[in-house]
Amino acid sequence: MRASLTRTVAAAAAALALLLTGCAGPDDDGGGDGRIELTFQSLAWQKESVDANRQLVEEWNETHPDIHVSYVQGSWDTVHDQLLTSFEGDEAPDVIHDASDDLADFAYGGYLADLRGLLPDRLTADIPRESWRTTTFGDGVYGVPFLQEPRVLIANTRILKESGVRIPTPRNPWSWDEFRQVTGELTKEGRYGVAWPLKEPVSVTLNLGLSGGGKLFHRGADGKVTIRADEGDRVVPGVIHDQVNTDRSASRTALGMGGSDTLPGFFGGKYAMVPLGFSYRQQVVEQAPEGFEWTVLPAPAGSGGLAQGVSPQTLSVSEASPHKKAAAQFIDFLLRPPNMVRLAKGDWMLPTGTEALADPSLHTEENGWATGVAVAKELRPAPAQSVRGYPEWKDKVATPALQEYYSGAIGAEELRKRLVDDGNRVLARYQR
Repeated sequence: MRASLTRTVAAAAAALALLLTGCAGPDDDGGGDGRIELTFQSLAWQKESVDANRQLVEEWNETHPDIHVSYVQGSWDTVHDQLLTSFEGDEAPDVIHDASDDLADFAYGGYLADLRGLLPDRLTADIPRESWRTTTFGDGVYGVPFLQEPRVLIANTRILKESGVRIPTPRNPWSWDEFRQVTGELTKEGRYGVAWPLKEPVSVTLNLGLSGGGKLFHRGADGKVTIRADEGDRVVPGVIHDQVNTDRSASRTALGMGGSDTLPGFFGGKYAMVPLGFSYRQQVVEQAPEGFEWTVLPAPAGSGGLAQGVSPQTLSVSEASPHKKAAAQFIDFLLRPPNMVRLAKGDWMLPTGTEALADPSLHTEENGWATGVAVAKELRPAPAQSVRGYPEWKDKVATPALQEYYSGAIGAEELRKRLVDDGNRVLARYQR
């Protein structure tokens, strides 16, 4: 495992070193009038985020008359299939907004440009190596990670105060055992201590699992990935399972919900806490009844501390684009620190850039921004970030197995057997 980690870090470091060389990019000759035309497909969907992206495109066009960018609206719900179709039809946008966990097949398939040598030193140095690892596949770098979202506990302040439980901070978080104990204390007649919205249980389990020392996916000396369930991999699933089935401190019906589905019950006092992505704070602000008091707490910590896996939002360049250098210049403009802050606020997420993350407006206690920033340094690439075959394993093996385990239909050993034994058979087909 140590050798595998060394190789992964070395590959990312080598790729970043090449990014920092600032090698000359391909020629970017425009059309007959000398103007370059670029298309930028954005997946922004919240009004604040869409407005921020559109405004930045307008600002670029006003100050760069020789490189015109057209804004194209995409959708997170269909982006993978839509991009695949556009790549195969040679109609892909020049600049592509996506998430790092969706890039592997496109990168290995030759659809995305290797950004080494295209990006300026300012940008490559500003984003931490841990973030660059999320977009490094093989020897290349195929996206710029720019927004990230930790999972936090959104809690009812009144219930916490009345219960007298210790309030965790990023410096002194709850352990997973303490979290289980606290949710038991918060559970009363007609109220659960926590609601886990696990309609999509895999990413939650894997990403929070890093805090318990879990990893699950292990790359061998031959470069092949196998699944192994060690002690650390059992921490987070075990706590969730016991809260639902033993302690009755977590709502069973919430297991089939998405994050937004839990908010009415949270506002109504049915759940004291809900683990949600950081951006859900916007919905809380917009939907909470007048006078409702809430706070943002860090997720529990284990042997891995507050570590969490994340799949940042990314900006990539199509390999088929004839204007890669101009596309990279536009990305650099979008991700200048003040602009990255605007994009982060629009999406209620955190920027990856060190300078943007230090912006005072993100360090306010209001709406939990400061808690998110404090957790940001503990974010790591999602465990299955570059594993080929992961989508099939997630959909056909892990999702049904975890759903059955959390509901109490199967036990820990059957869960391990499915995730590991059935999972390795899936991955083997992709690594022959």
